[in-house]
Amino acid sequence: MAVKLRLTRTGTKKRPFYRLMATDSRSPQGGKHLEILGTYDPMNLSVPKNSSQKEDKGIVNFKTDRVKYWLSVGAETSPTVKILLKRLKITEAA
Repeated sequence: MAVKLRLTRTGTKKRPFYRLMATDSRSPQGGKHLEILGTYDPMNLSVPKNSSQKEDKGIVNFKTDRVKYWLSVGAETSPTVKILLKRLKITEAA
């Protein structure tokens, strides 16, 4: 079974909110999951006043110890999750 770390949208219309899930790669996007690893709220506009960088937007709350565990056992990440993990400095920049 190949495990994949990916985001699942749970927000309402025009108000996205995502959960980071560890899922079987064969399951559908909003389907069965193994574990919920955290949340990502891209619409929270709490950007620092002195920063105009796009990657500073949004609030990311991940369980870093569980994310590191899944990565250590060979879980793959989606491209968006890879960017968020680099932003949190959980994985090395490639």
